[in-house]
Amino acid sequence: MSLQSFSARRRRGFTLIELLVVIAIIAVLVALLLPAVQQARESARRSQCRNNLKQMGLALASYEESFTTFPPATGSSYYSVQARLLPLLDQAGLQDMLNFEQPLLTGPGFNPVLNPAYATAAATIVPTFLCPSDPGPNQYTVPMGTPATNFVFGANNYMVSNGSGTGTNYDDRFPTDGIVHVNSSVRHRDITDGASNTVFMSESIRGDGSDVTLPAGTTPPLPYRKVLNASTGSTGGTGPGYTGSGGGWPSGTIINPNLGSVMAAATSWRGLSSCRGGSWIRGLNHSTMTNGYLTPNSNIPDVVMHGVGFFGPRSMHTGGAHVLFGDGAVRFLSESLDRGVSVGLHTRNGGEAGGLE
Repeated sequence: MSLQSFSARRRRGFTLIELLVVIAIIAVLVALLLPAVQQARESARRSQCRNNLKQMGLALASYEESFTTFPPATGSSYYSVQARLLPLLDQAGLQDMLNFEQPLLTGPGFNPVLNPAYATAAATIVPTFLCPSDPGPNQYTVPMGTPATNFVFGANNYMVSNGSGTGTNYDDRFPTDGIVHVNSSVRHRDITDGASNTVFMSESIRGDGSDVTLPAGTTPPLPYRKVLNASTGSTGGTGPGYTGSGGGWPSGTIINPNLGSVMAAATSWRGLSSCRGGSWIRGLNHSTMTNGYLTPNSNIPDVVMHGVGFFGPRSMHTGGAHVLFGDGAVRFLSESLDRGVSVGLHTRNGGEAGGLE
């Protein structure tokens, strides 16, 4: 090969400047395309989230048709509403692992443990119960009993409404204005506000898997992946309603509390124990229930005390959260929703004139 030919071949190669230009063009194209790809993926996740709630709505309707009532809540020591819907969600095999006539928990009432016979079922991840946009754990490892034994629980994003949370309706040990409460027997005919105006379920954000103590008035970052544990300063009595004695709670029976005052006083934030969505199988209020006390994605966090709470729809979607109405429709409630409308939508018999436009 002649020197002239070799020089010609060398001139046909890329210079460093040309290579840098190509890399820069590729980087610009990636920067332009990446948001579109992410948006498309989130759109698909939102669609799946709506479909999950839609399936839950069909299951609730089928259950009511078969048993003449919606499935009742049965308290924190027993099975959740979600667990009773399993065969209507193509999970008959999983429900066959359960026996609702047998206790879910065993041991002393103040410090129970999961019945070992149901450990495998409790740890099962049910995709229909999970919003794909939520990065929270799909399972939670929770210590129970003395000495502590770790049990694994499958997570949950979709909460059944026990009402508005106003008055004493947060205390679902007693009849509430929602579609479920402990030992409820609510039927379609009891939804006098109209099924299309009544929230049956809403999505929430799963806990991030860790509990922390923060200085009073300090909050985790938004969107909240922890709930505020505000049991201090409140006690549960014969009810209905709990009693406040400090910690930002009003004195006497707690009715329509200012949760901003509670938030300013409390320091305990739960992303594992008492977290939202920590178990689909157990009828814990904070794991499987919701109410309309807070607006969607409220800057006031969900608050739990002694097993009950003040909640609102929450999601990792931008701008609001999905809710399921009694007529089977799934709608996206905006973060700018008026609180009075949110409360009204969560009552089944509040006598409101209408729902969303």
